[in-house]
Amino acid sequence: MSEPQGSESTRRMPVMPVMEKGSESGALGQSASASDYEPLHTVDDEDGGQGRFWSVRRVPAGILAVLVLVVAGAFLYDITAVRAHRPAMHWRRELARQLAEQPLDDTWVLVGAGIAAALGIWLIVLAATPGLRDVLPMRRTHADVRAGLHRGAAAMALRDRAMEVAGVQSVRVRMGRKKVDVRAVSHFRELDDVRADLDATLADGIRGLGLARPPSLSVHVRRPGRKG
Repeated sequence: MSEPQGSESTRRMPVMPVMEKGSESGALGQSASASDYEPLHTVDDEDGGQGRFWSVRRVPAGILAVLVLVVAGAFLYDITAVRAHRPAMHWRRELARQLAEQPLDDTWVLVGAGIAAALGIWLIVLAATPGLRDVLPMRRTHADVRAGLHRGAAAMALRDRAMEVAGVQSVRVRMGRKKVDVRAVSHFRELDDVRADLDATLADGIRGLGLARPPSLSVHVRRPGRKG
């Protein structure tokens, strides 16, 4: 008998598990595992995928706009004054003289050129990169709706799920765009059993976050350190 497709009970399970346990596990008092998860079929699979959110770059754009406005306004005012048969402003005459007399290998000329080049590269990087690294794109179930989840909120949700596992004393969750690193401390139960429960619980938690690109999961469980 074939099972019905598309139901909640037949969702894809984690694939490519890597279990790191053996003789050294018991000696070190640690247990670790890593898994990757396949994303579910959503609208993103049909429209080419869900990219990251782009930052509007208000601060760099505002600073650049003010600088351009000030410099362009000063030059425009001076050129207009010269056209009106008035003498050029002192700062422009001095700048022209310095540019004419200063050699290209002068230290201050090289420093100014380096600063200008660094600012140009910085602006190019800002224009070519999306930014907003802390916002994780979520799956799109509707073509006209787009949502994102903050990495801190996602890490807190997974930490709350991990604390529900029996035997877990404390948990630290580090949420990345491609990987979730979970480090737990267990004060009772076998470490492998705790790790297995954490794998299942956190795998379900990652799927529940609804991310467009579910990150891989890495779980490490250890005993608490000795006091004194």
